[in-house]
This record gives sequence, structure tokens and C-alpha cells, in this order.
Amino acid sequence: MKLSSQSKFPAADSKSLPFGRFCDALWRMIQTPHATFADRLAVLTLRLLAMMNVLFAALFYGALLFAVSQAQAAETATCNGQNLLAEIEHDNPDRLAAIRAEADAIPNGKGLLWRISKDGVTDSYLFGTMHMADPRVIDLPAAAQDAFDTASTVVIETTDILDQAAMMASMLKNPELMMFTDDTTLFSLVSDEDRAVIEDALKSRGIPPASVVKMKPWMIASMVALPACELARKAAGAPVLDIELAQRAQVDGKLLEGLETVEDQLGAMASLPMDFHLRGLVETIKLGARIDDVIETMIVLYLDGDTGMFWPFFREVLPSESDRDGGYAAFEEAMVTARNHTMAARADPFLTQGGAFIAVGALHLPGDKGLVSLLRANGYIVEAVDNDVPIAGGDADEHGCRASAGYSWCARTAQCERPWELAAKHGFENDAVSFANFCSQ
Repeated sequence: MKLSSQSKFPAADSKSLPFGRFCDALWRMIQTPHATFADRLAVLTLRLLAMMNVLFAALFYGALLFAVSQAQAAETATCNGQNLLAEIEHDNPDRLAAIRAEADAIPNGKGLLWRISKDGVTDSYLFGTMHMADPRVIDLPAAAQDAFDTASTVVIETTDILDQAAMMASMLKNPELMMFTDDTTLFSLVSDEDRAVIEDALKSRGIPPASVVKMKPWMIASMVALPACELARKAAGAPVLDIELAQRAQVDGKLLEGLETVEDQLGAMASLPMDFHLRGLVETIKLGARIDDVIETMIVLYLDGDTGMFWPFFREVLPSESDRDGGYAAFEEAMVTARNHTMAARADPFLTQGGAFIAVGALHLPGDKGLVSLLRANGYIVEAVDNDVPIAGGDADEHGCRASAGYSWCARTAQCERPWELAAKHGFENDAVSFANFCSQ
């Protein structure tokens, strides 16, 4: 297809590509600094829980920033959300106790940073992220920062977020994943009552309804599911945590890799039933100002490493009728479980090589089918790391070398080494005497 002189998108007319003008606008959106691929959707059945389950889509934030930057950038938006856990504890402590009991029964439901080890391989780390630009989230715990600094490879969900050419190629290849490519519009699928709800929500955010009428509902949900303070950060160019980590890795000269493609992620979301998305959009909007409280609670849970609390808490506090027709199960399978298996399989080469720092949405970590369990099933030892204790802590000696992980101090290299790795690298016998002789030279 021929490229227009005014656009990076292939030239299109109303017959070959009815949304051609929108594509041109979309390209301009993506030029916004730090535009990222991120799913800011509600869980739909659980409304906002999917905010923890990142779908990196620069389309989302590109569209969001393009639509709301004029309305939001001039404002000094503040975060006013309240922690709903504190509210429940005050009003109904037994209810909170029941939620925590359910969370405690979820395997691997406590901790954001996990050490991954196997004999003969340098340790790697799995870190759960939250795809927000909130300063509290961006500020890594000491142990996570240490693990990141010592890693030679950083792995995120998808590196397509840093490659605009790849993003554009994916969008052009499968436009139906993001927008209606036929005569269908968002408002042709909803009742007059729901249309009024959606239009009012868009207008209140400075988004003309006509400008997004061809977008799929899950894209529009991403525009209305964030507090004003987070929108203001996006408009100012602040990156979410995952993008921040990727940028740090590039600056530090680390190898940067991804576990998924943009097409993988868009396809997963688009695979869910349209009615599921439509109900989720309306439910998200009807939360109104309560969205700020939901997001604040999610941040509190995240900072405490209470990943096992996500599902029990939101099932209790934000129940949805969507569960009655299997909507929740469909979402969990497509957006969490299936992706967990994909991530675990694609992470293996980096873990085999060792020295990797793998950062994915925290929702992917806990549970029998979470990444921690799947990596253990693949033969790795996966242990939670205290966020407040640097990696050199625990059973480390005076040099910071952890004997439990096979490390010993080597004066010759002036760092902690595993004997078998050093022996293979320098060609001496893998035994204590040879290691001592080599390191004392």
C-alpha cells in the first residue's frame, strides 16, 4: 500500500479503509512521548482488577493522551482515592477477615520479588509490576533494585512498546482487534440508556463520543478507568513502571527481551465475547468516583505484596452479574491463565542462561496456575525475597556471597562466584581446591 505524504499510515479512502482518518490520528497519538501498550481495563466482571493484568497497548495510552491531554494537562490533578480495606476493617472486620482467609489459601500470594535458581545456573528474578506511573509504584524496593542492578538481561511482557514500527505493523495487520472495520459502531450495540451513560462519561473527560465510536469497547474502557491524577501523569509523559524498567535497562546496556508480542496481547483481549466487553465498559463507568478508591486500594495491596488479595477482595467488594454466564472464567482463562503458560515457556531460555530480571504484571504471579507455580513445575527453585532486604542479605557472608545459592568469594575476580561456572569459564577442574587456587592468584 502507498504511504501518504502526510501520514505514516498507508493511504486509505473511505472504500478501502473507512477509518483511514482515524488511523492518521492514531499515528499522531502514538508520537506522544512515552506512549505505552498497557491494559488499563476493568476485569469487566470484576471491573477494574484487570488494571493489574497488563495488556501493553500504546494504542490505549496514545488514544488516551491524545483525547484528554488538552483537558487534563493544564489541571493540577491530585489523587483522592481512599483505601477500601481500611473502610471495610472499620465497618465490618469479620468481612475483611474472611477476605484475608481466602487470600491466604492462594498459593504464592505474598511477595513481588522471587528468586529463581537451578544448579549450575546463575540466579534470575521474577518481579511483579503494576502498570502505573504513581511514584510509589515506580520506586523499587531495595531487593528488587538490587536484583535489577545485578541482572544482565531484563525481560518484560513485550518489547514492542519500545518499537513504534512494530506497533504500527501489528495495528495495520489486524485492525479488527482494535476497532470496528465494518458498519458497526459502539452505539449500535448498546441500549439508549447505556449510550447516554457512555456519552456522558466521555464528555466529562473531554473526549468527543464521535471520535471513538469505531473503537472496540475495551479500548474505550481504558480511557475512563483511570483517576485524574494518573491521566495527568500520562499527559506529562510519565512512564508506567514496566516502561521505566525497560528504559533503565537500555541506559545500563542490559539485554532487553520480551515474552509476548503486541498481536498476542491484542488477540487475547479481542477473543472475549463482545457482550462481555460492553457490560464491562458500562460497569466501569458506573463506578464513577469510586474508581479512585479502587485504584488506591490496588496500589496499597501491591505495595504490601499482597498479590493473593487481588481476586478475593474484588470479588467481594465489586461483585458482577457477569459471573453468571461464565464471563469471569473466560476472562481468567484468556487474559491470565493462557498467558501465564505462554510466559513460562518463553521465559525458559532466559532462565537457562541465567542472570535475568523478569518483570510482568503482578496478577500473573500467584495461584496454582501462576508463574511461580509454573516455573517450579519446570524444575526451578522459586523463593520469595523480602522486599526490604537487599539480595546480599540472608545467609550472605561478609562479601555478600550467598552460600545457599552456591556462591563463594573470589579475590581474583573481586566478586561472588559459583565454582562450577568459574571452572567452565576459565577451564579448570570443578573442585574446591582448584577454585581456591584460581581465586587466590
